[in-house]
Amino acid sequence: MRGKVVVITGAGSGIGAATARELAGQGAAVVLGARREAPLAAVGGAILEAGGRAAWRATDVRDRAGVAALVDLAVQRFGRLDVIVNNAGIGPISRFDALCVDDWDAMIDVNIRGVLHGIAAALPVFRRQGGGHVVNVISTAGLRIVPTMGVYAATKNAVRTITEALRQEAGPSLRVTEVSPGMVATDFSDSMTDPEVRNAMRRRVGEVAIPPEAIARGIAFAIGQPPEVEVGSIVIRPTAQD
Repeated sequence: MRGKVVVITGAGSGIGAATARELAGQGAAVVLGARREAPLAAVGGAILEAGGRAAWRATDVRDRAGVAALVDLAVQRFGRLDVIVNNAGIGPISRFDALCVDDWDAMIDVNIRGVLHGIAAALPVFRRQGGGHVVNVISTAGLRIVPTMGVYAATKNAVRTITEALRQEAGPSLRVTEVSPGMVATDFSDSMTDPEVRNAMRRRVGEVAIPPEAIARGIAFAIGQPPEVEVGSIVIRPTAQD
């Protein structure tokens, strides 16, 4: 891990912030993106205070140019890019008959287009360098379909398809990993606009969720393998999760 340069989206809280701390603690330089500047500065500032290397930029993954600028920041500040962790995602889940069409659109824009924007920004850099690593954070929601999660799971399974196709196209110098977290103790439910669904999710998370650091360690494991070793897929869920 030491010396690697890693871009992480959705890094202001939850899995993204935990991954930033984990990788920086193992010697990586981390470049952090998220929509809100203040949480990013808090995460990045704490890494700097601990003696790590970090840079950050307010980034909305729906904006292709903004994601490209985040990757450019990594190259300008640290001279290269070794890994992009496409972690940003939202989950305003609801039943279909609630007709939360704006929420459907938002999940498509963030969860699918945001990942594609990360891939599009990183691949030219990896091509110039002769190697790199794409890590896409997906979800177990796409592995077990349940009510209220139809659109959310569909976006995650779209990313699963994108990830597998990219892996097959990648050749010997590009590594591609999908990481599917189960229930994790994050602010995931804050994006849910349906109060009943949001409250039910918060109760369930309180009962079984694992800390985001568990996912961060899985991401670090995949990144830390020798360059000829690709960890294609990791599923990390609570033992108590159905």
